Amino acid sequence: MFGLPRKLFNEEHELFRQSVRDFIAKEITPYNAEWEKQKMVSRKSWKKLGENGFLGMQAPEELGGMNIQDFRYNAILIEELGLSGCSGPAIGYPLHSDIVMPYILHYGTPEAKQNYIPGMVSGDLIGAVAMTEPGAGSDLQGMRTSAVDQGDHYLVNGSKTFITNGYLSDVVVVAVKTDPTKGAKGISLVLVDSKMEGFSKGKPFEKVGLHAQDTCELFFEDVKVPKENLLGKEGEGFKYLMTELAQERLVVALAAVALGEYMLDSTLSYVKERKAFNKSLSDFQNTRFKLAEMTAALEQGRIYCDYLVQLHNEGELDPAMASAAKYNMTELQCKVADECVQLHGGYGYMWEYGVARAYADARVQRIYAGTNEIMKELIARKILK
Repeated sequence: MFGLPRKLFNEEHELFRQSVRDFIAKEITPYNAEWEKQKMVSRKSWKKLGENGFLGMQAPEELGGMNIQDFRYNAILIEELGLSGCSGPAIGYPLHSDIVMPYILHYGTPEAKQNYIPGMVSGDLIGAVAMTEPGAGSDLQGMRTSAVDQGDHYLVNGSKTFITNGYLSDVVVVAVKTDPTKGAKGISLVLVDSKMEGFSKGKPFEKVGLHAQDTCELFFEDVKVPKENLLGKEGEGFKYLMTELAQERLVVALAAVALGEYMLDSTLSYVKERKAFNKSLSDFQNTRFKLAEMTAALEQGRIYCDYLVQLHNEGELDPAMASAAKYNMTELQCKVADECVQLHGGYGYMWEYGVARAYADARVQRIYAGTNEIMKELIARKILK
């Protein structure tokens, strides 16, 4: 579809891409409509992903992974999930591997890594990260969930909301206040196991979109979390969040471009077949111009994201760069969604059409992983230093 050649991937990457594409066509796309009705993907799908080596590829071999430190492989999986149009899986699976798992790999104790990483790689354990609270969203310093030191364990109380993978989660990275008097320096991260007494989950939310993805509230009532489940050092959780959020925002940006490409491709097929006034919609100048605009914008977005993946691989992606990518690409995704629905006319508003689902799924991308207003604030802080 696009004119600019991509220089990011080599032959091995493209072989991996084909294996991912084949897997998605066989094991994800045929079941997505059913998962949308269930408000979550099946646990069986997680197991199949694990069996095929698509979960936690970066984990060391002694913990069940393949020790692949090349993020281009992760990017290919994210991209192909997005190109399939299955938005729920395109968010839930990468969150597990590329957002939750790094916290454990980078900051977890040897006991925590051994307890959770092998199961996350195999798909037996599903991961989530819990930051947002009913009264504290992008303002992480306003969180109220507490973890009180009890000697050999922490006693965790509070609640989190809008948690992706929340209902199916087996292990959750939870942001807590270990010292409420210290603001950001009083935030720590702990691992909460779904088997721990006092930990409970609400029913999956009735969301506008992302129906094939479980999102719910989590509740903590005197949950005893052992000290070995503390991630890194006490009081440094905010620093860890700021470090790891760069990759999270890159993941969202990559998914946004791929989902935009899916919508454009679906629309191209539709306008060629749909007739109006005795000719195809693709023959009308307005249609052609809209398609040209979207193609040019998505091509720029794709090459831009390729460069950021390269920078990330080289350890040079900073939080402001990632924030800019998340902001730009999710805004583009939503614009493409709106234009594609318009070009479909009334059919674009029917759930059976992929663009209708993609339109509903797109809107939240500008909210989670930090709202786009927060992204602009983070960009401004860098340029106004």
